Amino acid sequence: MNPSIPGCGEPHPYTLEQLGWTEEHKEAFRKFSGPYIPGRVACRQKTVWEVFTGSGPVMAGISGALKKLGRFPAVGDFVVLLHQPEAGSITIVAILPQTTVFTRGASGREGTDQVIAANIDTVFIVTAAGPELNARRIERYLAIVHASGARPVIVINKSDLADDPASLTGTIIPVSSGIPVIPVSAMSGEGIGLLDPYLRPGQTIVLIGSSGVGKSTLINRLLGCETQKTSGIREDDGKGRHTTTVRQLFVLNSGALMIDNPGIREVGIGTASTGLSDAFPDIRELAERCRFSDCRHEREPGCAVQEAVKAGKLSAARLENFHRLSRELAFEQDKAEIGLVRSERKRWKGIAKLGKEIQKARRE
Repeated sequence: MNPSIPGCGEPHPYTLEQLGWTEEHKEAFRKFSGPYIPGRVACRQKTVWEVFTGSGPVMAGISGALKKLGRFPAVGDFVVLLHQPEAGSITIVAILPQTTVFTRGASGREGTDQVIAANIDTVFIVTAAGPELNARRIERYLAIVHASGARPVIVINKSDLADDPASLTGTIIPVSSGIPVIPVSAMSGEGIGLLDPYLRPGQTIVLIGSSGVGKSTLINRLLGCETQKTSGIREDDGKGRHTTTVRQLFVLNSGALMIDNPGIREVGIGTASTGLSDAFPDIRELAERCRFSDCRHEREPGCAVQEAVKAGKLSAARLENFHRLSRELAFEQDKAEIGLVRSERKRWKGIAKLGKEIQKARRE
């Protein structure tokens, strides 16, 4: 039960309750009796997972049944471990119900969303002063965060590098739709205290953002030690270097839990339409006044959204990004439906093959 794999966390002295364990998790675990123990996934390294339990961290693989179902635990998942000391093995055999699931659209024919983290309370969308401060990218992030069910907070790092730090929030507030926008400097510590309301004991926060915006530096600042490797943005192209290579859960000094992520260069919007609607509440509200209920907000007569753009009440760039994300969402949903049909077809072929084998066995 000695955990140690490169890139994952250190042994911890925390109880399950301190790791975010709730009455709902306890109730879901009641049906397991015998050599089963609960835990929370802290890190994944290829085919093994580091899991925090009430008696310390352990390394575990997953059962063949979970592999067959294509269910792989995500960082933040509460799982059920089968502990077999006589065999010297610990295996993840079940994933407890998730309160929230933070995903992003994944490439591939199946159109399956990729789970980034589970059981998240808050998502810090981390950007930085300079070229990374991109309102259109923030809108995309907000769409996938809203779809997860978690609470978004926009964190503008490296505020100390801006000539006018106050202007940073002014750039993002028009697209934030009431979401908190907090400028900080993870390097100097300026503004870090403004994050305290979201760092309560047992609360789980995930960091997302492009490479080089300072997520690892922010983790180190909140932990009070140099745990994560850091690097800046390349001077030649203004792009970040990937320093974090695995998703990993940390317990902060405040008792909050934080999940760091590798830098995300491309973020698919996924298949949940609710996230897009919540990311553009101003357009949603205007659309209720359109003449036609199925208005696309393009060239239709009586479009309240287009009228707002002409009147200068809505940014044309914001509407264009809404259209772009809407087209992407429709594409992802179509791809997911095709993937589901393929999956069902494959399943029925398997059932038919099994039926033929049973008939053959009976004849013999």
